[in-house]
Amino acid sequence: MAIKFGTDGWRAIIGEDYTFENVRICAQGVANYLKSNNYDYSGLIIGYDTRLNSEEFAQSVAEVIAGNNIPVILCDRPAPTPVVSYNLVQRECAAGIVITASHNPPNWNGFKFKPGYGGSASPDIVSKLEDFISDVEISQEISSISIKKGLDMGLIEKINPEPSYMNHIAGMVNLKLIRDSGLNVVIDSMHGAGANYISKLLEGGSTKTFEIRSEINTDFPGMSQPEPIESNLTPLKDKIIELNGDVGLATDGDADRLGLMDEEGTYISTLHTFALICNHLIRDLKMSGPIVKSITMTSMIEKLGDINKIPVINTPVGFKYLGPVMMEENAIAAGEESGGYGFQGHIPERDGILSGLMILNMMALTEKNPSELIIDLEEIVGPHYYSRIDTEFDPKNKVQIIKKVSSTHPKSIAGIPVVKIDDQDGYKFILQDNYWGLIRFSGTEPLMRIYAEGKDSKMVTGILSECQAYTRI
Repeated sequence: MAIKFGTDGWRAIIGEDYTFENVRICAQGVANYLKSNNYDYSGLIIGYDTRLNSEEFAQSVAEVIAGNNIPVILCDRPAPTPVVSYNLVQRECAAGIVITASHNPPNWNGFKFKPGYGGSASPDIVSKLEDFISDVEISQEISSISIKKGLDMGLIEKINPEPSYMNHIAGMVNLKLIRDSGLNVVIDSMHGAGANYISKLLEGGSTKTFEIRSEINTDFPGMSQPEPIESNLTPLKDKIIELNGDVGLATDGDADRLGLMDEEGTYISTLHTFALICNHLIRDLKMSGPIVKSITMTSMIEKLGDINKIPVINTPVGFKYLGPVMMEENAIAAGEESGGYGFQGHIPERDGILSGLMILNMMALTEKNPSELIIDLEEIVGPHYYSRIDTEFDPKNKVQIIKKVSSTHPKSIAGIPVVKIDDQDGYKFILQDNYWGLIRFSGTEPLMRIYAEGKDSKMVTGILSECQAYTRI
């Protein structure tokens, strides 16, 4: 099979395409890539999540990398992707590999490659990696040594990645203020790698934390996949109501995404969450500089940018696009609709843990609950409603669907004039007043996604319906 990287790494179903053999092929491809660029001397860090056999897959990668005489730092426990990425940068490794399928269903696993800057691999790096991996698929030439031998030779070092990350992250927010604010925080780590991180950081003050689904369970029970979307967060909602919580925070399988609920257990969209965070950075923390966002992210950011004279840069979906722009522009934040947000002074990567702490920092500083913060936000940018439809499609029809959508040039959608069509990633119909509809294909699953943002639910429904009609063949 041809191993191809999607929006963030390679993902496949365990036991089908995701096998130890194919993981070793990927590892050898990475080793060859590092050696070809003379990066091998700097070594590589390997982390993994809480999925079935993730530790064993990570060990297999370590055996191949060390077998190529490249120093390996191997995490000794499951770790969130941003934790691995931070350790990569802090330890000045050449690259990192994280064994994770992030938010995919439990029968999936994945292989994320992180270059030396700690973010998602750029399209250029991905293309080169795929070439090296393809060569290994053909040659089947793989070097490997055992974990024991690697440890004995000093080629493999095991570490706990948590302390250095925790020390760093504590300086990204006013941790004392949050700890002493008396908040009642309910956390849902969704059986993922982010369990206990926020709780540990908030120990020692009047703020209380209660965490659910913090134990490892590779089946991720009670959810179709460990993704912090509304349909998966009923247990969090129930616990907020039961404990009279002030806020609910949820992280996905590898803790690079955040889901947010208010004090009533009402889900706050990822678009509103990012807008809240950006408003906090600008208004409360007095930060200035560009904001980077994917084309699926809210137009509230453009409105905040206009008001505060801050540039807003749009990119295709995925942090492999957002991260490099974030670094080039020294952006204060980057965000995508999936709930992944990155921050200046950290790594050019999504971090669900830091995102949750930013929400708590905002609440502690303003002494307002999430619903009040939403009201404040809408007073600035106006009402915004959002929805998305995910539809499975037959891959053999993809070209035909694209052909039909690309030939569609409506003058209006849902009665709103079309101002512009953006085709950098899918087909985005930008409407009057910066509302929009978008049709694009998922980079990780056989899904077609249709997005809409409008001033009310009726407008959103109309945009979704018309966009969906454009895809029918």
